[in-house]
Amino acid sequence: MAGEDLVELKFRLADGTDIGPTKYTPDTTVASLKEKILAQWPKDKENCPKTIQDVKLINAGKILENNKTLAESRLPVGELPGGVITMHVVLRLPLSDKNNGKSPAYLFDSLHMKVA
Repeated sequence: MAGEDLVELKFRLADGTDIGPTKYTPDTTVASLKEKILAQWPKDKENCPKTIQDVKLINAGKILENNKTLAESRLPVGELPGGVITMHVVLRLPLSDKNNGKSPAYLFDSLHMKVA
């Protein structure tokens, strides 16, 4: 039966709120999961990702790759009957320009001290 192969996922945001749970097929790609997260992102959140490149999905301590499917990402497909897998969502947002107009490269370089 096709329904038995579905994987139920929820996505935990940094503040502890969740998106989902929703059921997905094992051939769903990580990139398409990120697109669904962007579409369902709570509108009242301060930091909102703009593209899937701004989102990292972590499952069991491993960052999932966009081009991989759930099955290829070694999720326990069918191993958790009735269970929901929680993935953590980490944002990689661009730095805001709040540091006196200094570029991020300058800030990075200023953190490295040269020893004479």
